[in-house]
Order: sequence, then C-alpha cells, then structure tokens
Amino acid sequence: MVESANTSAQPLLGLVVIEIGHSVSGPYVGQIFADLGATVIKIENPNGGDDARSWGPPFWEGQSAVFQTLNRNKLSVSLDLKNPSDVARLVKLAATADVLVQNLRPGLVEKLGIGPDVLRRANDQLIYCSLGAFGDVGPLQHHTGYDPLVQAFSGIMAVTGEAERPPVRVGPSIIDMGSGLWCVIGILAALARRAQTGEGCAVSTSLYETGLAWMNIPLANSMASGRDAGRSGSETPMLAPYRAFRARDRYLVIAAGNDNLFRRMCNVLGKPEWAKDPRFMANADRVGNRTELNRLIAAEIGSRDATEWVDALTAVGVPCAPLQSPTEVIEHPQTHALGMLQPTPDGKMSLVALPLRFDGMRPQVRTAAPELGADNGKVEQLARR
Repeated sequence: MVESANTSAQPLLGLVVIEIGHSVSGPYVGQIFADLGATVIKIENPNGGDDARSWGPPFWEGQSAVFQTLNRNKLSVSLDLKNPSDVARLVKLAATADVLVQNLRPGLVEKLGIGPDVLRRANDQLIYCSLGAFGDVGPLQHHTGYDPLVQAFSGIMAVTGEAERPPVRVGPSIIDMGSGLWCVIGILAALARRAQTGEGCAVSTSLYETGLAWMNIPLANSMASGRDAGRSGSETPMLAPYRAFRARDRYLVIAAGNDNLFRRMCNVLGKPEWAKDPRFMANADRVGNRTELNRLIAAEIGSRDATEWVDALTAVGVPCAPLQSPTEVIEHPQTHALGMLQPTPDGKMSLVALPLRFDGMRPQVRTAAPELGADNGKVEQLARR
C-alpha cells in the first residue's frame, strides 16, 4: 500500500529521458518528466555544468535557487561533448532511452554528431525533441534567443505594462517555461503515437513559436481591428472593469466581466445607478468609456482597505483578489492546503510542486538537484538494453 501511494503520482515511472539542457527551458522539460516519475539523466559540461548553477544570488544549499527548483529529481552525468569518447557514451546511452531533449544553440548538435538523424538511426523508437530559439527555418533560424529577447520580438512587451512607460518583461520566464510545456506536450503526443506504431520521431518547437502562441489573442485582435492594442497595464482590453484598483492599503483586482457582475459590483460600491447609466450598461459601452468608469471606481475603492472590499465583493460573487507579494503567497493557507510547497527529503528547502494531482496524489520532490557529475559512475547501468 505504501509503495502504491508513493508511485500513484508517478505515471511516467520507467520512462528514460536524456536532458541536454541548460538555463531554464530545457531543464524545465526535464523537471516535469522527473517529477512525473521518469528517470531523467541530465548531461552537463564537466567544466562548470549548467550555467544556471551559478545564477545567483540567491544561492540555496550550494547552488542557485533557480537551479535547485528546475533540476530536482534528476541524475547528473558530466560529458565533454567535444570529446569523441564522451560522445560515444552519449550515443550508447541514447540507444537505450525513450526521449532526448536538447536546447543547445542552433546547429551545435549536428556539429557534435548527436543530431536527431544520428541518434534515431541507433534507436528508431527514440523521441528526439529540439527546443530552439527562432525555429529551424526562415531568416532567423541560426540566431540565438533568450526569454526577454523573445518577449520583445514576439510582441509580448508591446502589450505588457502601462502606456507611455518604458517596456517591461513579464516577471516569470513565460517564454522559457512555456516552451518547456510545449516540449512536454509534443513528447507525450509522440509517445502516444509510438505506442501505436512502434516508431519514434523528431519533435521541435522554439522560443519564438511559444511567444507567438502566447500572443494568439492580441494578434487576432490586431488582425481583426487593423490596429495595435498597445499596453493597458493590468486591464484586459476587451473587458471593463477588469483591472487593478488601489484600495486604501494595497491594490486589488476586480474582474466584473459581464453585465450581471457589473451590476453586483455597483451595488457593493453603493452606486447602483451606474448599472443603468447609458455609458456603462453593456460591456462595449464600458470599454468605450473605460477612462471615466475607472476614475469613478477608483475613487470608491480608495476609501477602504482591500480586505473589506474583497469580503464584500466575494459575498455577492464578484471575482476579485488582492495583489500579494511572493512572501504572502508562500505563507497563504490556500497555498499550503494544496500542498504546492514540498520539502526536499532533508527538509532544507521547499520547492514549488507540479500543479497536477493523480487520484488526489501530487508528484513529490524525491531528491534535491544533483551535484555536477554525481551519477557518472552509473552511466553504464543506466542503459536498459
């Protein structure tokens, strides 16, 4: 029974994944597979390993906090991929693996002799996933890319932040982590196809493609209207009121996205007449007159603390939430009730878990991130056939 409980949230137990990943995007793919129970073998350069090991401060138990959270539950094997004997070890290992994911700079895997054509000749069941910067075709196919560059180039920065202010990036690494998610989706789809055909395949995506995917609604709006939406702060351009307002002590977001919710909000604010005002009666009217509407709402919200408004609005079903700091998020009882902060086995760190449960069980943090080359001695045993 204990063994069943420990493994029920590891649906990918038995799967072998090789990660030739660095920074955020590639390691995030590996992190997800490792959390789901796969054996993830992280290949690192013997000279310093993954650059993210030194991305600090803050450092946490000897490595950067970034590295610790993205590389738990993995094995680390250090190989010099410029050394033919180490390349041969990798090829031998890949011949026994289910999946290989890499996010090396464009053209490097072909130069090193570890591209998909080479490795899939040795293992026709291998799912080989490449995560590039701008894709493998087109004028930018050989360019390198990083999260903020692609947030800028894909237009995300053009619709993020406030008008007439300098551009800002979305705080979390949504391009890197979003690309990692697309890799996972693609690999799982390829594994499902392999279960039917017995054959692996090459899967590919890129940071830029992910940026375009995140921009699907703004790009659709621009194509439909012939205009660029621009930056609208915390607002959603096609809905009003749908933004952050400053209460007496902090900001809160109100999302009164339809006529009924708007009417309820007006009643809570003590302004029922707003719901009958021709300027605000329908969403299109409110969007067209959002400047005046926001001014009126802000004047009322600023008179009381956020908690008072949240309690009153929540009581009538109007969606709202206070703006929390990361520390407040960590301490909030809802975060703890969900079990989203999981300690490492030694209890020295707590890491954010996967947002998934299987039959009520969440995948666990089983091991902390490995030391560089910690599993070099196991590389031969890692071959399954």
